[in-house]
Amino acid sequence: MWLLRLSWALSVLATMAGSGPAVPPPSTASIFADLSAAELGAVRSFLLSRPELGLSPSHGGPLAKNSLFLVELLPPKKRPALRYLDQGGPRPQRQARAVVFFGGQAEPNVTEFAVGPLPTPSWYRPLAFKGGRSVPFTARPMTMREYEELHSVLAAAMAPLNRLLRDATGFWYHNGSCRHPRAGEGDGLGQRCLTFSDVAPRGLASGERRSWLILQRFVEGFFLHPVGLEVLVDHRDPDPRRWAVRQLWYNGRYFSSPRQLAESYERGTLEVARLPLPPARQLFSSYQPRGRFATGTPSKAHGARVCEPQGRRYRLRGNLLEYGGWSLAFRLRSSAGLQLFDLRFNGERVAYEVSVQEAVAFYGGHSPAAMQTKYVDAGWGMGSVTYELAPGIDCPATAAFVDAHHLYDTDGPVRFARAACVFELPTGVPLRRHFDSDFQGGFNFYAGLEGRALVLRTTSTVYNYDYIWDFLLYPNGVAEAKVHATGFIHATFYTPQGRRYGSRVHSHLLGNLHTHLVHYKVDLDVAGTGNSFETMDIRFENISNPWSPGARQGAHPEEPGQDWELCAHPTQHPHMGVCPVPPGRYHLAVTRHHENEHSSSSIYAQNEPWEPLVHFESFLRDNETIEDQDLVAWVTVGFLHVPHAEDIPNTSTPGNAVGFFLRPFNFFDEDPSVASRDPIIVRPLDPPACTRLQIQRW
Repeated sequence: MWLLRLSWALSVLATMAGSGPAVPPPSTASIFADLSAAELGAVRSFLLSRPELGLSPSHGGPLAKNSLFLVELLPPKKRPALRYLDQGGPRPQRQARAVVFFGGQAEPNVTEFAVGPLPTPSWYRPLAFKGGRSVPFTARPMTMREYEELHSVLAAAMAPLNRLLRDATGFWYHNGSCRHPRAGEGDGLGQRCLTFSDVAPRGLASGERRSWLILQRFVEGFFLHPVGLEVLVDHRDPDPRRWAVRQLWYNGRYFSSPRQLAESYERGTLEVARLPLPPARQLFSSYQPRGRFATGTPSKAHGARVCEPQGRRYRLRGNLLEYGGWSLAFRLRSSAGLQLFDLRFNGERVAYEVSVQEAVAFYGGHSPAAMQTKYVDAGWGMGSVTYELAPGIDCPATAAFVDAHHLYDTDGPVRFARAACVFELPTGVPLRRHFDSDFQGGFNFYAGLEGRALVLRTTSTVYNYDYIWDFLLYPNGVAEAKVHATGFIHATFYTPQGRRYGSRVHSHLLGNLHTHLVHYKVDLDVAGTGNSFETMDIRFENISNPWSPGARQGAHPEEPGQDWELCAHPTQHPHMGVCPVPPGRYHLAVTRHHENEHSSSSIYAQNEPWEPLVHFESFLRDNETIEDQDLVAWVTVGFLHVPHAEDIPNTSTPGNAVGFFLRPFNFFDEDPSVASRDPIIVRPLDPPACTRLQIQRW
């Protein structure tokens, strides 16, 4: 993911902070609001002014330097926040989390700091991980500066292979920058650049930093244009002059150096994968229309649209969102994305926090890059790649859009316009309905309530994949978390041996088999923080029929995987059910709330998966009681993706969405959507003829 793709994305889709003033959020919800551009800038200026830290700008200069990598809100601890929200206690002090790479010292490391108070910081203190472990320098996420150096090293190493690459692909690796190709500009042969995608983890053991790079032709949708060459670069040393190519893989064979590969080609002993030049138009990896639908129905007319004939029925004030009985605070944290706080229905808190924690994708393959690929997306800035949402496609044109500001591997806050959206969605199915037949051809009444939900949406474009993150609020007290996967598949060069690990989706392209898993944190507070956890198992029971002695009756056959998980207050007895889709080691894990277990993953997990800084298994090993305690549910959802030709050019969202519901279970006296004024009741005035009707609306 080197300079070519990052620089154009940032310049086109994001602008440096400095837009007009934002609407100030209401006071209570604002304790969870993301840092403003001014606050981000104040934290950066304060830390750079501290001589003992010795910080340098992120961009430019050597890798072996001290630099500020990330600044985002450090949320208040739960107990002080609840005292403020519920008891009129003191407002929690606003603080920032700052991640600093200390590369310019004898023993490089990564240190996290709390910085406060905002908006005018005057102090900082180190933040500790559970167990007091320090962050090794090799665990740090990649930066633009490191990618620049990686590009230079690769360009020098590819020089002996220019003849092979030109002859086989018509492209070669330039020691300079190439402008990103655009559709309709021909095949890009004027530049004929190669680029690369890097995979992770970066090695096979803790402390390593060795990345396999997949070389690709730099055309539109370059993820689908590997040329059959993969290169292993060791870039552990803070001095790029000590980096080296350790191994290469070309069309099924391994080589110890670029020179060995070049000599094999020159001797004529190399099986060369010759690729035709890409076409000038209708490249298979582009979005340009091609082909025709068979029925001849109108395809040039605009399709259905969401409209709000009487205006919005929700209220968005800063980071406070209200809709019907629902209210919540939200933020888009740079590290991991969407996070909800203080989720309430009719003023009663249902959950203190519901948030995305991590997204991973595990791949199989025959090439070394495919074998090695185990993406852990928080390590790629999953929350910082919230690029602009397109009205009418990503969200309805009527949606309310929200900007975000990130300070992630930049020398100042960056504004991401339209990073999130809010809209009311007709679900297309009634929330509930009944046709009451008189069984004589007429009816007694019909009643129905149109299905609608409020959607809070953002996206994360993590490398090739685009994740669409949704939280949906329904008027019957049900909340849903959902993620759709789309974007380009992570593909490798086709070889016959690779067919064991995926599908041949194009002439020289293998779509590699992989599994998506997404982790959520659900801190339920059902009628308070003292909750218990129970499951309701449904099993088959063979009983004697009480009205016909001797006859047997079977009731309630068990359906494996359909157990109900319930979180309940031990004395007041209301429940909220968590209903997930069950993949992974734990489709649902429940622990007690601890401030040092605020997240199940970290931005360091990708490059240090062997000895992770946050080890989720340790959350469970303490064997604490979960009766009448402040509980947190950790939910895993996911799916297996077997790529196929229809994933070209992009994976489609239908069939590639997973999520879970929070459902009330005897929490209310009745369906709370009875408070809605949207139902329609139809009654015949002249039964059984039913020619005159009474229609009731509210």
